[in-house]
Amino acid sequence: MKQSFKNSLFIFLGVIVLPWALSSCGDDEPIAEENVEEVITNVTLTFSPVGEGSPVVATFVDADGDGVMMPDISDLSLAANTTYEMAVTLFNSIEGEDITEEIEEEDNEHQFFFSFTDGSFSSPTGTGNIGGSGTVNYSDMDENNLPVGLITSWTTGDASSGTFTVVLKHQPDGQKTATSTSSVGETDVEIEWPLNIQ
Repeated sequence: MKQSFKNSLFIFLGVIVLPWALSSCGDDEPIAEENVEEVITNVTLTFSPVGEGSPVVATFVDADGDGVMMPDISDLSLAANTTYEMAVTLFNSIEGEDITEEIEEEDNEHQFFFSFTDGSFSSPTGTGNIGGSGTVNYSDMDENNLPVGLITSWTTGDASSGTFTVVLKHQPDGQKTATSTSSVGETDVEIEWPLNIQ
């Protein structure tokens, strides 16, 4: 079940669907697969400056998962005209599960998409690749040489303010291709951070 929140911004926190084989003793018939829903309670963006400087961390925390509590979303504040390597990590604190590791294992079925306020970055330029044909500087690829997005590269522009959105899509069964977009597959995570470039 997906959660919806409205608190100055829209956030959709979905689930990662993982196939688990069912087994039975003495049954030679094909084994059915069951979709097990995973809750993602924590999403962390870590922007590490290339060269020197302290990492900038932005977080999303939804401590009760599908419960009634509103998530806590930190601001994202980056230095102007600076190149960063950004890593995304995801965790299910309720079950103690490392969701990042699961995405790495199933990277040919997952891709992160990004959108941001125009002018926020000098590389990539534009507004990102959510709902459009913009580019993102992906640093990690799956076994089919298609982008994943757990690691990306960003160069900020001049001082400004806006938003930065991250969407994780689950695109199984051949849905993930060189031309698949953010409209393909199930949304596992969609989070919008307030973005300040200083």
